[in-house]
Amino acid sequence: MKVLVVEDDPRIADYVCDGLRQQGHVVDHAGNGRDALFLALEPGHDVLVIDRMLPGMDGLAVVRALRGSGSGVPILLLTALGGIDDRVEGLNAGADDYLVKPFAFSELSARLAALARRPAISAQQEQTALKVGELNLDLLRRTVAREGRPIELQPREFRLLEVLMRHAGEVVTRTMLLEQVWEFHFDPRTNIVETHISRLRGKIDRGFDSPMLHTVRGAGYSLRG
Repeated sequence: MKVLVVEDDPRIADYVCDGLRQQGHVVDHAGNGRDALFLALEPGHDVLVIDRMLPGMDGLAVVRALRGSGSGVPILLLTALGGIDDRVEGLNAGADDYLVKPFAFSELSARLAALARRPAISAQQEQTALKVGELNLDLLRRTVAREGRPIELQPREFRLLEVLMRHAGEVVTRTMLLEQVWEFHFDPRTNIVETHISRLRGKIDRGFDSPMLHTVRGAGYSLRG
């Protein structure tokens, strides 16, 4: 990967950059927000590591400017601020992931590898139709069909199916669904997810030869064509 590390603390910057280079990655470094924005707008980086507190231009401003420019490069925010509100603010600004200092390099490396495997935000936004097997979802017309047969979904069911289709073949956890479908950043201690999954399963699987929506016991749910 080609990684841009934006960190003003020389010790942390050296630690992260050296570790990534030892793994064979190409690494650029910026020590302030303005230089970071200049480098990040140049094409070629696979992932960005941006400290939240930066001189010249703070990390959140850099993230917002990048997203405002249309950049979809995955971004991992580093910060000493570990509160829920701080994490939510960072993610709402456009970051893809959040790592609180102090951190283990092994976790940083694993998170970067996971981010690099994701499709870019811009690519996701441009996608107006999703297809898994014979199941089709049209984001513009807000329609769903399986094997050409229309399926009527409620708005929340539609959003739930959209998330599952975007992660087709993967296990989607209950926590992920609570955050992405209901925008809950806490566990409401209800069966809201299970209830909607049951309703959705009845609509997209009932009357067809094989089920698509599977429960992965102890882990979550998976949509497979």
